[in-house]
Order: sequence, then structure tokens, then C-alpha cells
Amino acid sequence: MTAIAPVRTDILVAARSRLKGKGVQPMADIIEARGLARAFVTDGVVIEAVRGVELSVAEGEFVAIMGPSGCGKSTLLHILGGLDRPSRGEVFLRGKRVDSLNEGRWARLRRKEVGFVFQFFNLINNLSAADNVELAGLLSGAPLSEARRRRRELFAALGLEEVAGKVPSRLSGGQQQRVALARALVNRPAILLADEPTGNLDSESTREVLNLLRQYRAEGQTIVLVTHDARVASAADRVIHMRDGSFVGETRIEDSRDRSRLLSSLIDLEV
Repeated sequence: MTAIAPVRTDILVAARSRLKGKGVQPMADIIEARGLARAFVTDGVVIEAVRGVELSVAEGEFVAIMGPSGCGKSTLLHILGGLDRPSRGEVFLRGKRVDSLNEGRWARLRRKEVGFVFQFFNLINNLSAADNVELAGLLSGAPLSEARRRRRELFAALGLEEVAGKVPSRLSGGQQQRVALARALVNRPAILLADEPTGNLDSESTREVLNLLRQYRAEGQTIVLVTHDARVASAADRVIHMRDGSFVGETRIEDSRDRSRLLSSLIDLEV
């Protein structure tokens, strides 16, 4: 297995200060869902993937949505990020309704305001790690020099400088997810949406990615993560439990000393 370079916490903090601005305490809601529902028709049968979800995520908050496979959590995340449309309900980003935007306007907004991290990385295989990240900056309208500067800062922070010229197939899973994280953050998004970001990683790489998410949260990045894994969910400030398309409970993690106790109760909910 390819060794994973250590995270440079000092560079990470400096990069976040330049890329995002100084960390802030949770204030206004970044994203809000009201009465959100999504139904699909399969072989003439209506399947309700999301049912009447109400969600508010404040600036700087790290929220995990946890539930078993098929409970609707990924569908919900895709709706929040404009990759899917609700059957009913409304989505607001920075106080402005966005679910009714056409595809072109949503795409432009997503490039500037929303960062996505996926389970299977979704990197472009014939581009280098550096080009994958810089392309995202260019698509948002940043000049090449600015996209390259941001990418270099993120790669320094994430321990990716030595693999900048390699294509994704030459990287370990942990390195690919770090590149995907850099790509999601290069445009300084208002919110980072992570869809099972550790689901394809070994335990060591999982710890690395979760540590990175915690560090970015500490610097003020708003994060919504969906997972079926209680250990991953326990990294968040707030864990929302989802079953059969609906929210069925919530756990707040206020103190690291309580994390082990809360983790035990979350694991019970996995089965």
C-alpha cells in the first residue's frame, strides 16, 4: 500500500485562513430544507426515497446524516446540492430558494457555493491530480494563476505535493480522496457535501479523511456528511438518524469526553 503523507496542520490552518477567511462560530443557516420529499416510480410502484425532511445547517456546523443503505440519505444529499430535484418541498442556500433553478443556473451556483466529495472519488482518470483540482477552479471562473495558487496551498496542507503530477490510478485510495477533497474546496464553497467519503477506504485512510474534515470544520467550513457508519458519524457535531426516507432522531456531540458513550449508542442504531 502506498504510504500516506502526514497532514501539515500548520499549513492547513494558514491555507484555510487565506482561502476561506478566519473561522467563525455558527451563525446564519447556510442551507435549509423544508418539507423535502422525493419519489421514484419503478415498475409502476411508487417508492418514496425522502419523506417530509426538515433540515437547517448553520454556518460552521458539521452535520452527519446516518442510516442504513437505501434509507434515502444519498438522495437527500444530492437534492441539497442540486444533483437531483425534489418531488415536493423547498431548498434554500444562503436564504435564497434554489430548488426551482434551471440546470444552467444550478450548475453555475454549484461551482461557486457547493463542494462535493463522493465515495468513489469521481476524479478524471486521464488528468493529473493537480489538473483535476485546477480544472474545478477554472470552471468556477477563477483565472489559471489563481486556480493554481489555491491548488498549491491545498496540496501543501493535505500532503499531496509529491503526487501532484500523478494520475489517479497511481494513487492510493486515501490519496485519491484527499485530491477529491482539495477539488471540492478549491472554490471556497459555502458548504461541503460528503457522500459516504470513507466508504471505499481502509481504516487508516478513513481516519486521515475524518481528521481532515474535523480540521476544516475547526476553521469554519460547513459540512454535511452522509454515512452508514457510526464511527464516521461520530466525528460530527450533530448526528441525524434517518430511516425509510425520514429523520427519526438526533444526537448532539458536545464534548469529546462523551464521544465513546455516544458512539456506542450510534452503533446500536446501525443494525
